[in-house]
Amino acid sequence: MSTMPTPLRTDARPARMPDHAHTLPDDLAKALAGRFVVFEGPDGSGKSTQLSRFLDATAAAGLNPLEVREPGGTEVGERIRKALLEHLEREEMSLRCEMLLYMASRAQLCEQKIRPALDAGRLVVADRFVQSTLAYQGAAGGLPEDEILAAAAIATHGVTPDAVLIFDVDEHTAAQRMNPLLRGDDLDRMEAKGAAFHRKVRQGYLSQIERDPTTNLRIDAAGCEDTVWDETVRVLSGRFLSR
Repeated sequence: MSTMPTPLRTDARPARMPDHAHTLPDDLAKALAGRFVVFEGPDGSGKSTQLSRFLDATAAAGLNPLEVREPGGTEVGERIRKALLEHLEREEMSLRCEMLLYMASRAQLCEQKIRPALDAGRLVVADRFVQSTLAYQGAAGGLPEDEILAAAAIATHGVTPDAVLIFDVDEHTAAQRMNPLLRGDDLDRMEAKGAAFHRKVRQGYLSQIERDPTTNLRIDAAGCEDTVWDETVRVLSGRFLSR
């Protein structure tokens, strides 16, 4: 997943000039108010780049989006994030422990940040949500899906995304996009799990798209950044403007 934990971020993003080449149509911007949109995908899919563009575009449209990340996003969640992504010296974290820690961070985030923002009519944009747990700890790790969904029901307490954008890319392309200068011990626990694991992660995401294509929306992330941005806007428009 993400690289080593960084200090807790607040709602405010660092000031920078919006890229007006990456704007949203007015009707789509209006339709996004009060929505919960999740950015998902395997490591190296490019989702973080597109999430940053999306946040700039929605801010430029006057939406005042709330950005959150998983695990993390709260003081409690950031402490959990550190435990999840650091390599342990003397023992390996069990898979169920790993899953439940993600859920604990998610529970705090939903209660403290996501639900209040949605109730206030703000757009909430999350870097990962339940779909990551289903792909990483479920499809790739081997935990039964029903166990994950049962824990998620407790953690999210009714908070569900309006759209989950899953940035799909083959494992070879994803690996090339990750920083080639990183040594193995520079990777976090998720990134260091190997090609076979990440192949299963991708398949887990594709299975989620197949089961619920209305909410889980595939973005072809194999192209250049601008092409993927155009596809992101097209898919979002299809989700929120087709009714």
